[in-house]
Amino acid sequence: MKISFLIHNAYGIGGTITTTFNLAGALAERHDVEIVSALRHREDPNLVPDPRVRLRALVDLRKEADHPLHQRPAKVFPAAEYRHHQYSELTDQRIGECLAALDADVVIGTRPGLNVHIARQAPQHVLRVGQEHLTLDNHSPRLRTALRRAYRRLDVITTVTEADAAAYRRKMWLPGVHVEALPNSVPDPALPPADSTAKVVIAAGRLVPVKRYDLLIEAFARVAAVHPDWQLRIYGKGEEQPRLRELIERLGLWNNVFLMGAATPMEAEWAKGSIGAAASNFEPFGMTIVEAMRCGLPVVSTDCPYGPGEIIADGTDGRLVPVGDRDALAAALLDLVGDDERRRRMSRAALDNARRFAPGPVVAQAERLLEAAAAARSAGRTTPQHHRTQSALTGRGHAARDAAHVAASGVLRSIRKGRR
Repeated sequence: MKISFLIHNAYGIGGTITTTFNLAGALAERHDVEIVSALRHREDPNLVPDPRVRLRALVDLRKEADHPLHQRPAKVFPAAEYRHHQYSELTDQRIGECLAALDADVVIGTRPGLNVHIARQAPQHVLRVGQEHLTLDNHSPRLRTALRRAYRRLDVITTVTEADAAAYRRKMWLPGVHVEALPNSVPDPALPPADSTAKVVIAAGRLVPVKRYDLLIEAFARVAAVHPDWQLRIYGKGEEQPRLRELIERLGLWNNVFLMGAATPMEAEWAKGSIGAAASNFEPFGMTIVEAMRCGLPVVSTDCPYGPGEIIADGTDGRLVPVGDRDALAAALLDLVGDDERRRRMSRAALDNARRFAPGPVVAQAERLLEAAAAARSAGRTTPQHHRTQSALTGRGHAARDAAHVAASGVLRSIRKGRR
């Protein structure tokens, strides 16, 4: 099977890039796989793809940022999509040409705007798959309305959690489109797992407000007060770094909390800790949670929508606490910090339970999904799951509400323009 992934920018850093490289590499063991990057801004990718996976770019910003067509806004890529300002008539043209010439059996989009391109421009003979790496509810009514129009031409939509798959089936009204949760995968660790003896809590991710590292630092202040020999190491970079550094200094935690910068790959760093931590307000999946567990770390996390609750078995391989609850987060950390046996027991459980996110099980599910969708398409039918779960009445209701919201927003914009 020839499989082509279409991604925003394979030369950057991020969860979608990581999971796409992971899945593409695992699929390349039995299939012909390529990754097509809409944009490119540097010579070499930050993450190294599997040597069996071909990588090519459509628009090289190092040479074409000033191209006349790149100065005009995109028309195919939806205006309501977060990345729209980075797309243009040039990307519309290059993506369209790429899809028209595609000789793959399957093309997989990795964000809403690219899924729209695939839905509208991929050849009829190609199986069209749209991946959702955020969540449906995270999108604006305007974007959801645009996606409803385009996504009916897709064959499959995959989400990273069961909760989001249920939301798509209930709210989107996409007759004939198969919706299924396909979790992100994390490669098998190359290093021995953590042994639970290091007095280190580790967190990783972009330093942005939604990740709530401020809450984690404040919670850890209570841990350091009781166990001053423990450390919190936070890996990542982002806009919150100056504010977090000031918070560390204000709380007097300069000997306990460290901003470590970005580390790629993270496996060697996870193995130096004994507990993983995540304090997000929102987490579509929770890639770092799985990475930590695959290295033998139980994870203390907020039970935010949607991912952590589908990854962590509370009290078995980690702890789930209410979103924004500093005291509960501190108490959960203290429970593990202060109980060596519990920490070791949860470490073993984390290793065992996280194996379901290994490439093998995830790729096997992906292959079954693609084969079933291809068979259903050739037979001119939809997959049974869609008919069992899709409610046309409910879906139409959500579509009508989004359309009304978009219309009302348009009226308000017109009124505001008229007052200027």
